[in-house]
Amino acid sequence: MAQIVGGFIMPHAPHSVATPPAPPPKDKADACWSAFATIRRRLRELDVDTVVVVGDDHYTIHGPHCIPSVLIGIGEVSGPVEPWLEVPRVPIENNQLLARHIMSHGHHNGVDWAYAKAMTLDHSCYVPWHHAVREVEGVKMIPVYLNAGVDPLIPSRRAYEVGQAIARAIEAYEGGDRVAIYGTGGMSHWPGMSQMGRVNEEWDRQLVEMIRTGDVESLIALSDEAIVEAGGNGGLELKNWICAMGAFGACSGDIITYQAMYEWVCGCAFAELKEAA
Repeated sequence: MAQIVGGFIMPHAPHSVATPPAPPPKDKADACWSAFATIRRRLRELDVDTVVVVGDDHYTIHGPHCIPSVLIGIGEVSGPVEPWLEVPRVPIENNQLLARHIMSHGHHNGVDWAYAKAMTLDHSCYVPWHHAVREVEGVKMIPVYLNAGVDPLIPSRRAYEVGQAIARAIEAYEGGDRVAIYGTGGMSHWPGMSQMGRVNEEWDRQLVEMIRTGDVESLIALSDEAIVEAGGNGGLELKNWICAMGAFGACSGDIITYQAMYEWVCGCAFAELKEAA
C-alpha cells in the first residue's frame, strides 16, 4: 500500500530562480536556500520516491478558453513554460501510474479531475521541483493544479476535500510508493497589481502561526475577499497549502523559516507538516 510519509509548505517564488530586479539581503536569501536544503534532506531521510506538488496556474498554461478547477498531470511533464525564468526547459519524471490512479480514484469518488496527458509546468510547480526535488536522486513528481488565482476560484473547503481525496487515493494504491505532498505559493503578494512589491509581514505571521498549530479550519474560514484585502491576489495561494494539509491529515507545522522577501515580491514561509500530537 502506498502512503503519504511527508508534507511541506513552501513558496514558489519565480525570482528565486530568475534574476530579481535587486538582490535580496544575503541573510534572508541564505535562510531560504537553507530551507530548501532542509526539505531535500528530509525527502532522503523519509525515503520519499514521489512528490505531489500542489500549485496554481497564473494565466500562463490556461486562459479564458478553459480554466480547470482541479487538474492533475498524468503523462509527460516538462518545465518551465516561462522563458523569463532564465533556465532551459527540461523533462521532469512523472509517476504516471500513481497519477493515473489518483485521477481514476477521484473520478469514482467525487473529484472530477481535469487531466493533462502532456504538460509544461509554470513556475508554481516548476520552482518547487527545481529547488526541492531535482537534486534528490530517484524522486518523481506529480503536478496538481488548483484554480487559486483566477475568479471563479476553487473554494478553500473544496481544496481541503481534494487533498483528502488525494490521500484516500494514495492509500488505495497497491504499490509501495512513499509520497510527500507540497503545498506551494504565497504568502502575501500582489502579482500584476499596483501594490506589487508589498509584503504584509504581520498577516503572513498570523498564517504561519495557523500552520504551526495545525489550525486548518481558521485558514479555510478566511474569505477570499479578506485574503485579497490583507494578502493580495497572491495570498489566495494558501488554498494550495490547505489542499496539502487535507492530504496529510491532522497535523501541526514545524516552521523552518519565514522571510519577508521584498526583492522576490512575496512573503516566504517554509514548514514541515507533522502528525498532530
